[in-house]
Amino acid sequence: MSRRTAAGPRRFTLALLIITVPLLLALLGPLFAGEPGPRAASFTLGGGHWAGTDFVGRDVWQQVMLGGRPVALTALAATALAYAVAIPLGLIAALTHRRWLEELLMRPLDVLLAVPSLLFLLLVAAVLTPDAGGLALLVALVNIPDAVRAVRAATAEAAARPAVEALRMQGETWWRTAIGYVGRSALRTLAADAGVRLTGVLYLVATAAFLGVGAEPDAADWAVMVDRNRTGMFIQPWAVVLPAVLIMALTMGTNLLFDAALTRRDRRPRRDRRGRRPAPDHRAQGPAQDRAPRPGRTPAPSPTDGPPRVPGRDEKSNPCT
Repeated sequence: MSRRTAAGPRRFTLALLIITVPLLLALLGPLFAGEPGPRAASFTLGGGHWAGTDFVGRDVWQQVMLGGRPVALTALAATALAYAVAIPLGLIAALTHRRWLEELLMRPLDVLLAVPSLLFLLLVAAVLTPDAGGLALLVALVNIPDAVRAVRAATAEAAARPAVEALRMQGETWWRTAIGYVGRSALRTLAADAGVRLTGVLYLVATAAFLGVGAEPDAADWAVMVDRNRTGMFIQPWAVVLPAVLIMALTMGTNLLFDAALTRRDRRPRRDRRGRRPAPDHRAQGPAQDRAPRPGRTPAPSPTDGPPRVPGRDEKSNPCT
């Protein structure tokens, strides 16, 4: 097994090790957090709180177990909503033969793409007060232009193949052509883009919660914990370090997991039943003129040698020369 072949399982195992702890805490943490106990003094260690207390005297470990689900579910919902809108729009823009329809779909998205994502969230939050569901919609909205352009770029080459025209002439439906052929040809590219985009969405959701958008000031949220407890970081660092490390592990593990799942393994030659490799094919070892002819056979003339010369005829009288 080569180094490149062995790197795939190692990277996949590393990604699972990184993402398992934050993902389990985010999904199963609220089931084991229990009821909140009495509050203690702010930013203290000990007293039954092995990870200390936060800025209002709550148990840090209990807040960590409760605060992962809003970040993870909001990021997953925003990514799914963005691709639910981007995939049909991108396929329509790639498969259509009408230039005006493509311009009508892409140009408004370019205008939205020019607005910075965080600035858009802050402008909307200044007018409205979004909750967790509203934050997922806003994050999905700011990711739709990028996702549509990625889908269109990934499927444009497949949409121009003769096979697509053949499917149209056979009377196949648009959805069967778009999803069954064009979408499948760009599946690896779109999966890689989804992994990178989910990482960006996680950072954006955490940043929005850090700024107070979509989360209450004292909510059990990893990003809110980093924001509210940073004033006592040098007194009780666990209130900031634990949620920050979990956010980093979740984003980095997600990216590594998608990257490892899409890594192509090297193709190894198949072995026969006795475990022996097949004999090498000598027909692919260099051009024909570089190989010695077999004994007893006359080598065939090369097409570039021209017609055979007739003995006794002057070369000037041959029009081919």
